[in-house]
Amino acid sequence: MTKAPENKVLMAVIGAAHGIRGEVRVKPFGDDPLSFTDYGVLETADGSRRFTVSKARVQKTVVVTKFKEIGDRNAAEALNGLELYIPRDRLPETEEDEFYHSDLIGMDAVDADGNPVGKVVMVQNFGAGDLLELRPARGRSFYIPFTRDFVPEVSMADRRVVTAIPDGYLSETPRDDGDDDNRMG
Repeated sequence: MTKAPENKVLMAVIGAAHGIRGEVRVKPFGDDPLSFTDYGVLETADGSRRFTVSKARVQKTVVVTKFKEIGDRNAAEALNGLELYIPRDRLPETEEDEFYHSDLIGMDAVDADGNPVGKVVMVQNFGAGDLLELRPARGRSFYIPFTRDFVPEVSMADRRVVTAIPDGYLSETPRDDGDDDNRMG
């Protein structure tokens, strides 16, 4: 995924074609899988192509979508991997302690004393809640849960998140809690 262009929010990514009538599988971003259909015309990052959803239905982990501009399977296949955006000003204002993922990306991550931890490079959700992917100045990126315990403060004005990473959380050594009963054997 590329970084969102200024003042645009990534809403979905088009996947493989579905059937022969120009439908595509779409991976949406957001709590509601159909939310990308609520904000009008979707466009590419550079704004050169625009798409209007004529119908959409949830099917397992994707949304099968028909765009008015796409009439057949060949045209649908050519869209695979295309990211779809909307202008930021079409989104409703967030509530307190509610954030759009795109607003978090690029923020500095610091510890409670203000020491740099890294930058937020992505917000992921693999099914058990949102995770911030942090990339330190050196070394590999890592994930922390986007919970109040791990991220007690988000400052939109300062473009930073304050982290509270427990001691040993980033250790690559497996912990031994002495509980042999929980092991498969």
